[in-house]
Amino acid sequence: MREDVGERYRMYVDESGDHSYNMLYQDSNRYLSLLGVWFNDKDYLIFSERLETIKNNIFGKKPDSPIILHREDIIHRKGPFVILKDQQKNSLFEESLLALIKESSFMLCCVIIDKKRHKENYKTPAHPYHYCMGVLMERYCGWLSYNGKRGDIMSESRGKSEDMQLKKVYENIYFNGTNQRQSDLFKKVLTTKDIKIKPKHSNIAGLQLADILANPVKKKCLSEGKYCEHEKSNFSYRICDAVKNKFNKNEKTGQVWGYGKKIL
Repeated sequence: MREDVGERYRMYVDESGDHSYNMLYQDSNRYLSLLGVWFNDKDYLIFSERLETIKNNIFGKKPDSPIILHREDIIHRKGPFVILKDQQKNSLFEESLLALIKESSFMLCCVIIDKKRHKENYKTPAHPYHYCMGVLMERYCGWLSYNGKRGDIMSESRGKSEDMQLKKVYENIYFNGTNQRQSDLFKKVLTTKDIKIKPKHSNIAGLQLADILANPVKKKCLSEGKYCEHEKSNFSYRICDAVKNKFNKNEKTGQVWGYGKKIL
């Protein structure tokens, strides 16, 4: 184990898909993924400042209503992203964002659940989001432990009821562990028993990065697992290429599946 030199880490989490068991015959509903990206505090400061610079350069400075990167709004050119209908602006935005993602120092993990298969295999299937969160926490905390570091976790708000449930799930894992890992791991490396939850409008750079990555990375993982074809969008393909070396992995063997990519 490496010595802790005082660095603190934070994992930012966002999902792609929903947690219901409805219409599972559709691939868009069948798979839910949780994606986590984690930075140390120094690297995160650099990333967040560079991201704000990119937004200011493309959309102009808006101190009272900062631009919040949201993949769906960007794709459909909604709100402030209507400016991206200009090909020159769009090209500058995409190239700047891709360069930032590729050059920034962070780690990545994507956990996906096949809700259809899970429901068929269990009489009382687990809550998909909570199940994925536990598996994601196992990998993040395992990485922290191996590297002798400590950190916390931040997720985007999903609604009052959902947030309260998530807080209880997180606290339960902190105190009682999971089926795979004992509570000692989580207590050792997590700096708090409480998960941090922030709304989208808070302009959290890490949550915006997780939002941008969640859907393309999910589809890339599903295609690698032969569950579906990969996203044909050139920008989505390039996003996945930009993060290909950032996935959590077995430090001894370099294996990514099971560590940085997991399908349940």
